[in-house]
Amino acid sequence: MTLPTLQDAIDQAGSPIRLMWKPNAPRWSPPVVPPEFVGWREEQKASYETVALSDLCHHMTDLFIEGPDALRLLSDYSVNNYDDFAIGQAKQCVVVTEEGYLVGDTILTRNGAEKFNLVGVPSSLAWIRHHGATGDYDVSFSLDPDSATRKGGDPVLFRYQLQGPRALQLVEQAFGGPLPKTKFFHSAPVTLGGRTFHALRHGMAGQPGYEFIGQWKDGEFVKQALLEAGESFGLVQVGAWAYATNTLESGWIPIPTPGIYTAPELREYRESLPALSFDGMNALRGSFFSENIEDYYTTPYELGYGRLISFNHDFVGRQALEQARKHTTRERVTLVLDPEEARRVWGADLELRETMLRCRVEADDQVVGMTFDTAPMVLRGTVLSLALIDKKYATPGTEVTFVWGEHPGPGTDPDADLGFDRIKATVQIAPYNEYARTGYRAND
Repeated sequence: MTLPTLQDAIDQAGSPIRLMWKPNAPRWSPPVVPPEFVGWREEQKASYETVALSDLCHHMTDLFIEGPDALRLLSDYSVNNYDDFAIGQAKQCVVVTEEGYLVGDTILTRNGAEKFNLVGVPSSLAWIRHHGATGDYDVSFSLDPDSATRKGGDPVLFRYQLQGPRALQLVEQAFGGPLPKTKFFHSAPVTLGGRTFHALRHGMAGQPGYEFIGQWKDGEFVKQALLEAGESFGLVQVGAWAYATNTLESGWIPIPTPGIYTAPELREYRESLPALSFDGMNALRGSFFSENIEDYYTTPYELGYGRLISFNHDFVGRQALEQARKHTTRERVTLVLDPEEARRVWGADLELRETMLRCRVEADDQVVGMTFDTAPMVLRGTVLSLALIDKKYATPGTEVTFVWGEHPGPGTDPDADLGFDRIKATVQIAPYNEYARTGYRAND
């Protein structure tokens, strides 16, 4: 029996947006990890005040790539510069279509001369895997899905993220001294209790920290060692709810809509993806509704990834990006919602769980952008939202309106008056966190 493809699903639904628009769909939450350990507020604060431990073992997909043509494949299908890409180094790997629309971004690490690991949202992993398998490349692939879709068994790797102002002190306590001096987004082999694994210098909440990555069989020992060492540093385990908020201040947009649903030349690619793939199931919802799914597409320049694009090599989408850098009309910003109005909508305790709704941003009686990620931030005393808005309104301090609600979708006018809550907001820079803007690469 032949399983339906993404293209089959689009054809049956009548359009990509009719397939993808799912009002009131369940909120995304990392699998396996409990929603809270000691309460999401305390867990969120720990990343900024003491030290937080996040379990990243279960919610991301790993693609292991090996072979003499692995680097050529990555160079052909991503925008990044691979000159001097060292073993142990990591990159934010950005993948685009021929039209220059973002497919996705993931973390790429080089584990050997011909060994690489892509980890993150499945969209760009599927893209790389497809073109590696159908093109003239001597490569092999091994896929480890996230724990929500893996058909039994444990993950291949453990990943524990330690971050916060006391993270480096905790690391010294656990390892009996400082780790090897390591540049941002580089890793070093480390040993703890006879187990050898890697420490990647990285953080997600605009704070210093590490990700510890190794074979699954060693994961529980490493986790317990970090928890024991953390008792004297105020370590807090982070649950799924708080973890999902820690990208807001660092300015990273986790799940932009991949630009794969409409181009005729990508029909074969859509036919290679199952209807029940991530790209077929990832719901769109919120107050920003358009019948044209291309209104949800993004480019690397809009998301702040321009510094990652290297024109020193040919890659799919190069020509489109050379044009896009001259004509980008939207900019990534942080919206700071008015605290009183936010409490009017979500209550005194701002009981809004992290949400990836696409919400309207309005100014001068018109739609000027949309949001991607919205959540309450305890230490800010209000709600922050990452958005793309017209450059005319992107200057910090500009006042706009955030529109909260869920449009029913096809059959209702996109601009219909549906009684949505409107909240005053002020545009600020992204990343909002100063350390994320200035400190991540201070050790490069």
